[in-house]
Amino acid sequence: VSGYLQADGDRRDLDNVDGEEINAETMIRFIRMNELRLVTEYNPVTAVGLMQSSVQLHLLLITDKRSSEHPEHMHRFREAAELFQGKILFILVDSNVKGNEQVMSFFKLKKSQLPALAIFHSEDEEQDVLLLDEVSVKRVQDFCNVFLQ
Repeated sequence: VSGYLQADGDRRDLDNVDGEEINAETMIRFIRMNELRLVTEYNPVTAVGLMQSSVQLHLLLITDKRSSEHPEHMHRFREAAELFQGKILFILVDSNVKGNEQVMSFFKLKKSQLPALAIFHSEDEEQDVLLLDEVSVKRVQDFCNVFLQ
């Protein structure tokens, strides 16, 4: 028995090690480790996985998905996410989704200030916010590096 997940165009395989039977615990661990994409869109379903993640630094791009710049912003945000894979969870928060108003108010942001980056350390709730005129790999990288130090 083996299993696989498709994430961000990559296939992740759960290999049967030394003929060992794959049990539910092994399968759950494999799914938890690989279910989150380079960039995970925040919603009630993914929120649970994000909070249970062993990665405690979360970087949120809070933006309007309907904006004309959105595809380019996402491309750059995803590029930056590759640089911090396993260290920081990259999360997209769509400002048009009604339930996401709570996320914006948590970081004291208004729609008029978007797009913005918000970084959050789930263990001690330390946070920082960066208002953006444009999303660039360098700005995301610099913001993350400052927070990591």
